[in-house]
Amino acid sequence: MTNSLHGHWALVLGVSSGMGRAAARDLAREGVNILGVHFDTASGQEKAAVTAEELRSLGVEVRFFNENAARADVRARLVTEFAEITSGSGIRILMHSLAFGALVPFIADSGEKKLTERQMNMTLDVMANSLVYWSQDLHAAGLLAEGSKIYAMTSAGDVKVTPNYGAVSAAKCALESHVRQLALELAPHGVAVNALRAGVTVTPSLERIPEHRSLVDTAERNNPHRRLTTPEDVGEAIVLLSRTRSSWITGNVIGVDGGEMLTG
Repeated sequence: MTNSLHGHWALVLGVSSGMGRAAARDLAREGVNILGVHFDTASGQEKAAVTAEELRSLGVEVRFFNENAARADVRARLVTEFAEITSGSGIRILMHSLAFGALVPFIADSGEKKLTERQMNMTLDVMANSLVYWSQDLHAAGLLAEGSKIYAMTSAGDVKVTPNYGAVSAAKCALESHVRQLALELAPHGVAVNALRAGVTVTPSLERIPEHRSLVDTAERNNPHRRLTTPEDVGEAIVLLSRTRSSWITGNVIGVDGGEMLTG
């Protein structure tokens, strides 16, 4: 059974670019009010402000926060603010799209940089563990009600290997494990938790990967649709999966890749 998303609230972590921004747009078109967290310098803040105004033009309420979503003190403060902003109505959709991690090899030859313990911990904390902490705090605040959906963004890096992607790959594997555990523990509350595995998508995060050009070339060649995944493909999937209040689709890694993994 489906119902309207109009008037509900979504929280998008990583709202200022890429898949987070596309999802916010698609949700706003459905009448969903948007809470967005991003962590940007001056130029990024300007782009985020433009995005916020674009969303408001669709007739929804929009509140963006330029904060580090991986910090415990920031999370605690924002959860309190979100409870006030939503007037206790809760968060219908949480999208975890934080993409900040180290892109260096584990083993380096002489003169090259190798991954440090600090970089590994930071990557796992931001890209994986923060999903758990946000879910814990939103649940404790009563903001995840029956019918709420949690989406975490993973990638083919959960099974595929490239020279500089080791820490991020580890984070994606941990993220998927967290999704399964949260799905188990939130099921009695009627909350669904899933990971969305997008295909290769040209975003600022992808372009930071040193070998991204070869990833793009391979995906363009192998994807059955003969094109790359777009952020809009991901936004559309989130809207589609969120229309039902059912929590029966939960604990999965759902491919949003046009069949890319079938032939890659």
